[in-house]
Amino acid sequence: MAYQALYRVWRSQRFDDVVGQKAITQTLKNAIIQKKTSHAYLFTGPRGTGKTSAAKIFAKAINCKHSVDGEPCNECETCIAITEGRLNDVIEIDAASNNGVEEIRDIRDKAKYAPTQAEYKVYIIDEVHMLSTGAFNALLKTLEEPPQNVIFILATTEPHKIPLTIISRTQRFDFKRIGTQDIVDHLGYILKQIDVDFEEQALYVIGRAAEGGMRDALSILDQTISFSDEKVTLTDAMQVTGSLTYEMMDQYISNCVTGDVEQALEVLESILSSGKEARRFLEDLLLYCRDLLMFQQAPNLLAEKVGNLTQNFKELAEQTAAEKIYQMIQILSDTQNDIRFTNNANIYLEVATVKLAKSVRKPVEISNETQPVPTEEIATLQQQIEHLQKELTELKKNGVTAKEAEPVKATRATSSKNTLRIPTELVYKVLNEATKDHLLNVKNVWDDLLQMMSVTQRAMLKASEPVAAGPNGLVIAFEYEIVCGRAMEDEEMQLAVHNNLSRLVNNYAPDMICITKESWPKLRQSFISQNKETPGEQPNEDRPVMNEENHLLTEDEPAEEVNNQVVDEAIAMFGEALVEVIND
Repeated sequence: MAYQALYRVWRSQRFDDVVGQKAITQTLKNAIIQKKTSHAYLFTGPRGTGKTSAAKIFAKAINCKHSVDGEPCNECETCIAITEGRLNDVIEIDAASNNGVEEIRDIRDKAKYAPTQAEYKVYIIDEVHMLSTGAFNALLKTLEEPPQNVIFILATTEPHKIPLTIISRTQRFDFKRIGTQDIVDHLGYILKQIDVDFEEQALYVIGRAAEGGMRDALSILDQTISFSDEKVTLTDAMQVTGSLTYEMMDQYISNCVTGDVEQALEVLESILSSGKEARRFLEDLLLYCRDLLMFQQAPNLLAEKVGNLTQNFKELAEQTAAEKIYQMIQILSDTQNDIRFTNNANIYLEVATVKLAKSVRKPVEISNETQPVPTEEIATLQQQIEHLQKELTELKKNGVTAKEAEPVKATRATSSKNTLRIPTELVYKVLNEATKDHLLNVKNVWDDLLQMMSVTQRAMLKASEPVAAGPNGLVIAFEYEIVCGRAMEDEEMQLAVHNNLSRLVNNYAPDMICITKESWPKLRQSFISQNKETPGEQPNEDRPVMNEENHLLTEDEPAEEVNNQVVDEAIAMFGEALVEVIND
């Protein structure tokens, strides 16, 4: 017989075999013993936690004629047929591929007929959240008025997508993530049964990498056995899962805590060059910092989850203040968000390493006694006060009073608060290099770019348009000043525009400059005026000139359009009768 994966061979066949779901399995066993089973059940929870296995065990237990304490015997013809999937009265359906109204109507019609081989007809619908709205409506009637001797078991990882009318007609059981210790114990049992040697610490690495899913844990164990040489070792588990050893993280975090930037960067380079993936490295660091905090507060609880802890880890937890660990977790979390939008994750990791090492702050000692102020500081402060008093006296001699000065100060404060500062120099720099081709390329992909942004970013950019583009910069004009201000401060959105444009326009990744549409005509006209040729100066062919359509004029397009615009503005301001146009 061909080799079978461990998660298939060791699939639970009795309620007691289901790991980490004692409350659910005991409830189902009691319902079978007391003959108080429901007509419909909803099993929810993360992947690989035993939902489908529990459903098949339930189907066997309720149809087994030799069941003991609610458990199937797994030896009678009915149990064997259900295990092998050949009993006509136990139907397992994948809703991901059978999600239409017709499929559910077919189930509804066949459910009316009595079971032929077993006592109960059981329908197990996996990934039920994939059903269409019409299919849910077709299923609703059957659940509302179920036929006799028919049981529906719905399984899903996303219960929030199931209509409440369906949920209210079922008994819901929420399968929880399986604890690391439970996974380790089960993996150890399996390895002993198949006669494979192992290091217990390796099982803890696999258990944590599985993130609460037994199926994932068994798949990783299968890979590790294939990778190892007749023994599952910690090194093998680290290689397969891409995790870091505690020793490696001890060294890295120790260097960061002591502020040794150079050594921390060397350790980071060594870790990344060994093939560790940047995003997984960040996850391991966050878990490590979490473990430091947990060890400080509940060391026994952490020992159960992780297994053996290194001596360096214990010393580091005792010597590092909790506030420092909070700072490190915040820096790592921010870095984790940043690397989602870049292909150069290593750069962000190096920056984060510098931040981690530089964020060391010596604790401020607080004393109840008043500290004496040095006499030098007192003398300096007295000199500053005397200087300010002299300036005030001079102002009074010149007739300036405090009452007169106050309104001016208030006006300036109000003006600076309410007025958005337009980055004129940056706009001019882009216009100096701007070309029509760059702008047309951006406009051609603008709609595609919006679709690649998040919902919030797309909403901000909806009321904007690109007005100028060069090889290194892109000017975007926003219709509303408040949206423009938010866009200026939103570094995440600017980075998203930078990265997504590079994918859409042949590695074109300009810096984004935000202005308001109201300020754009003035900026454009001011730039044109500054770039006019002065008498006696040699014409500069490289200097760009812009037309009304916000594009650069090429050699084939006459510059008369610029002059026409100036004339039109002059007529609008002074009237046609007072304006005389003289051609040079």
